[in-house]
Amino acid sequence: MAVLEQTPPAVAQPSPVRPRTGFRKHWHLYAAISPFYLLFLGFGLFPVGFSLYLSFHRWDGLGPMEWAGLSQYRYLLSDGDFWNSIGNTVVIWVLATFPMILLAMITAVMLNSAVRFKSVYRVAYFLPSVTSVVAIAIVFGSIFSTNAGMVNAVLHAVGLDQVAWLNTPWGIKVTIATLMTWQWTGYNAIIFLAGLQTVPSDLYEAARVDGAGPVQTFLRITLPLLRPTLLFVLVVSTVTGLQSFSEPRVLLQTSSNDSTFAGGPGHSGQTMVLYFFQQTFDNNDFGYGAAVAWGIFLVVVLFSIVNWRLVQRRGED
Repeated sequence: MAVLEQTPPAVAQPSPVRPRTGFRKHWHLYAAISPFYLLFLGFGLFPVGFSLYLSFHRWDGLGPMEWAGLSQYRYLLSDGDFWNSIGNTVVIWVLATFPMILLAMITAVMLNSAVRFKSVYRVAYFLPSVTSVVAIAIVFGSIFSTNAGMVNAVLHAVGLDQVAWLNTPWGIKVTIATLMTWQWTGYNAIIFLAGLQTVPSDLYEAARVDGAGPVQTFLRITLPLLRPTLLFVLVVSTVTGLQSFSEPRVLLQTSSNDSTFAGGPGHSGQTMVLYFFQQTFDNNDFGYGAAVAWGIFLVVVLFSIVNWRLVQRRGED
């Protein structure tokens, strides 16, 4: 009798485990960095989007919103007070930025050539940029005071007429610009100093061998090689200068009776950001204030692009 051979049943092979990829593999890394993005979404991206949405509505901050469309932007283009604030801001920015860049560059060259106490000089020049803007504005308000200010005392001592710095249009602008220049010269000098230290010393030695003087060396070697640093300083100074708020706000807070954001007599020191605060918080017009904020953004972007193009073109020439 033949014995039938039985084959053992096939054993099922376990399916290979697929390796986790993408988000599932690195979820713990995403969780570690998520607080930054959540905070940025809640306090950065959402307010920007909401302000754009708000600029198309009329809203007093409490009642219901009312759709306004592009009417607020059309009114913004014809708003004389807004254009006056742009003019004030640009004049103050010009009076502050270009002297500040010149002084910062000269200071950086001096610091770069100094032999002793370099660290002490750097700290001393950098201190104004980390000092409270409110404290600086209060001090400058006393220095430029009409009756008991140090500047008028010096003018009187040399036989010149006193100037009502905080009560005349140009006096207000010069005072704010002087404050901003004093505050940011040291900060930009440190940036220029970092750029100077990247210039190869061999170029200076070759220039001295060829008989080039200090002025020629600066114009032909230092300045061209500092062009990226100069571009950075100019763009940053444009962004910060066109958004000036604390300086005129503290200097001129007691110079006008109609608004704390008026910018002094005749609105001579009312910058764009001060005008934004006046419309938003004094007039409780949050919709138009949002439109003003976006107008400020476009002005800052426009000036930054113009400055960037000018510096780039000069470098190519």
